[in-house]
Amino acid sequence: MFLVQEILISDDVAKEEFACNLSACKGACCWEGDFGAPLETKELHILEEIYEDIKPFLTPEGIDKIEQEGLFTYFKEAKDYGTTLLDNGACVYMTRDNNGIAHCGIEQAHRAGATAFIKPVSCHLYPVRVKENEKTGFVALNYDRWDICSAACKRGKKEKIPVYQFVKKGLIRKFGEAFYDELENAIRYAENQ
Repeated sequence: MFLVQEILISDDVAKEEFACNLSACKGACCWEGDFGAPLETKELHILEEIYEDIKPFLTPEGIDKIEQEGLFTYFKEAKDYGTTLLDNGACVYMTRDNNGIAHCGIEQAHRAGATAFIKPVSCHLYPVRVKENEKTGFVALNYDRWDICSAACKRGKKEKIPVYQFVKKGLIRKFGEAFYDELENAIRYAENQ
């Protein structure tokens, strides 16, 4: 375990290797699972503010579901808010390209300059999951193993990309550059012991 700025980071985040391989998995994390992508409280408000800007980048099915059930859902089992899901389990913000690969409509809107919001930070950080307890202030980062990501694990091993490096932009977005630098230094120090 690593402790950086009072955030606990599992060894797997430092030692395991991972690099998405969309040609193999087709972005299955956007349609598999029991809950939508976890959303932070501030992201609920952001989605409300940017909906009209991102709407042209979403599928008709996604728009219909959003307008019926909302931009986000409270999942009782997970005890958290997440992106609303279509009846087939896909995220309402998911789109597909001509090769059948899933993409985030929010991220496509961002790339087109329609919004400053990139995508939910939980998606940006995946396969790292953040566990926060607001009452105690406890924060932990864990590596989320999922069999649909086996191709990403193989690619990560081949290219020697540790999980924390794969999610560098997400970690900096969530915790800041100083946090990432401290984490990287702590990992390098531990490797040289």
